[in-house]
Amino acid sequence: LGWGMKQVQSKGFLGFGGGTRQESVDLDASCLLFDTSGNLVDTVWFRQLESRCGSIRHSGDDRSGGGEAGADNERITIDLGRVPASVQALIFTVNSFSGEGFAGIPNAFCRLVDDATSSGIARFDLSLEGGHHTGLIMTKLYRHNNEWKMQAIGEQAEGRTFHDLLPALQPYL
Repeated sequence: LGWGMKQVQSKGFLGFGGGTRQESVDLDASCLLFDTSGNLVDTVWFRQLESRCGSIRHSGDDRSGGGEAGADNERITIDLGRVPASVQALIFTVNSFSGEGFAGIPNAFCRLVDDATSSGIARFDLSLEGGHHTGLIMTKLYRHNNEWKMQAIGEQAEGRTFHDLLPALQPYL
């Protein structure tokens, strides 16, 4: 999937949710911070809820999914104006920590939203696009000519945490 590039405003969030299912499903959102050399310098995920600089925050781990239709089960909030200049790119991923393929999770989605306008920038319907994969490299925000740009990725991968997706996301650094 590719929606090309889009200029990104100063504040936004990544959120995702899913429909109901008999068994609990643990989907996890992560934000990976990379420097200009492509080195991973920080991570925001369910085991670290805030970046060291404080510009990125995770709402906390929702281990069961479900909830209201269309509502976010987990949310990562970003203040791009506070991201250190040494950070060149942010890559957002979603993983099925419990190991279910996305196709088996009703109405699962992830989305990138401009917080100021509440307008959607990108959305992936994981149930339709995810197949039996357990990971998705969703999108990349990166610096270009003193602005933040967005590149939609939509790369399916296998893995229960962002660590498992690191080899698959190397081409995007």
